[in-house]
Order: sequence, then C-alpha cells, then structure tokens
Amino acid sequence: MKIKRICIVGLGLIGGSLALALRLAQRTANPHFSLHITIVDTNPETRAAAERLADVVTDDLAVGVQDVELVILATPVRIILSCLQQLPALRPDGCMVMDLGSSKANICQQMDLLPNTFAAIGAHPMAGKETAGFGAATVDMFRKQTFILCRTRRTTPELEAVGLELIEHVGANPLFIPPALHDEMVALISHLPYLVAASLMRTADDIEDDRLWPVSASGFRDTSRVSGTDPKMMLDILMTNREMVLKQVAAYQTWLTAVTALLEAKDEDGLFAWLAETQQAHRNYRNHKE
Repeated sequence: MKIKRICIVGLGLIGGSLALALRLAQRTANPHFSLHITIVDTNPETRAAAERLADVVTDDLAVGVQDVELVILATPVRIILSCLQQLPALRPDGCMVMDLGSSKANICQQMDLLPNTFAAIGAHPMAGKETAGFGAATVDMFRKQTFILCRTRRTTPELEAVGLELIEHVGANPLFIPPALHDEMVALISHLPYLVAASLMRTADDIEDDRLWPVSASGFRDTSRVSGTDPKMMLDILMTNREMVLKQVAAYQTWLTAVTALLEAKDEDGLFAWLAETQQAHRNYRNHKE
C-alpha cells in the first residue's frame, strides 16, 4: 500500500472485518506490502482478542492516532463525530482520516471543519450482519460488496488513491456517492427494512401463542431476520439519519395504505395488478444484482 501505518478505532463487526481482511491481504500479497495496524477499542475482551491481529492495541484514542498515516473510524456514528472533534488537538500535524459510519452527511460536515492539515473522506461498506461485535467479524465480509466513498472538502487525490487501494485489498467494489444521496439511499434499502422487520416481529410477538413459531417458515424467518440487530447500533443509526428514515417510512406507508384500500374494496383486478407490478419490480432488482 501507499501507506504503512494505520489506526482502526473500534474493532466491532465492521472494523474487525476490515482488520482481518487487511491482514489476509498482507499475507497473500507481495513481500513489499507491509502494514502496521494499531487498534483502539474500549472493550477489554475485544482488546485481548485483538492482540493476535494488531501491532499495537490500546483503549486510548490519543495513543492510537499518534504516528499513523491513516485513522479509520469504525465506531457508531455519534462516537465518530466525537473522535473527529478531538483529532485536531490529538494530531495537530494532521493525518488522513476515513470513517465507516452508517450515515454520511453529518460525518462529512464534521470532516469539512477539520484543519487543512487533515485529509478526510467518508466511507461505508455495504455489508453486515444482524450480529455485532468482533466475534462476528469475518475476513471476507466485504468481498464483492459495494464500498461507498463520499468526498468532503478535505478529500485529496492522494487520500482517494489510498481509499481505492484499501478497497481493492479487501475485495470490494468502490462507488462514489454524495453524502446526502447516500443517506437517502441507505434509509430506503437498510434502515427502513429494519423498522419493517422490527414491526413484523412485534406484531407476531403480540400473539402470545408459542404454537406460532413452529407454524412460521422461511418467509417469516427471512423477513424478520434483521429485527435481531443490536438495538444500540440501530438506535445510533436511526437517530443520526432520522430525517431520511422518516421520509422513507412515509413513502412505505403510502404503498401499504394503497394495498390496504384494494383489500378493503375487494378489488381483485386492482390487487392483482398491484401484485404483478410488484413482482416485476422485484425481477428488475434481481436482474440488476445478478
């Protein structure tokens, strides 16, 4: 890589998967790929597990960001914002900064305020699980997945090159998107599905009849899966992308109201047309993904 020393702040599912993928790339790449990794994490169990993975492990942000070329912030969004506010005092000489947060507009705005000794870019790998923590991290988490990059006023050509090289090393596909558009899109394809799944789970739980679970099959399992996501993580996501999530919830409710009206009216022709159009939309989605 063009850089030799990085610090990953937060060794959860995403930060941990990134560290694992970079270590694998280092082992399988040419001998000139040498990477010194510092890990910052407040969880003592995570730090103990990271000893085999990192060159330096600490719970002190000030210690972790010293003498590194790139700081990667892989914590919940509100902690990322706090770290960005602290960095100018911790690294007055500046460095490169990338984040991996689930919303981008507020983070990129904070990056814009960094002194010009810093180079900063927003990022978001579109991969994850409903389970959280370093124990759920995998070396192939990002392979063949989209890895979004969001430019800021502090983004430089050198940092872009570093970001693209990092994405290549973990096997992902880069995509540049403006921060506001990113937040609108992920509200639709990630944050709204969580709320839908969570509402379905709460509806089923209201039945209070354990016979419901043997009756449930793959349809319920697949639709409700993300409702098992860590609530602390989802709270941070929903509150930091609140406006865009509310916009998509309103759009979803419009469609739910429309199909409800067709059912109430016993409009078989209209309902069939609605279902057929939905099936075609799903085919279009699958064709694009394949």
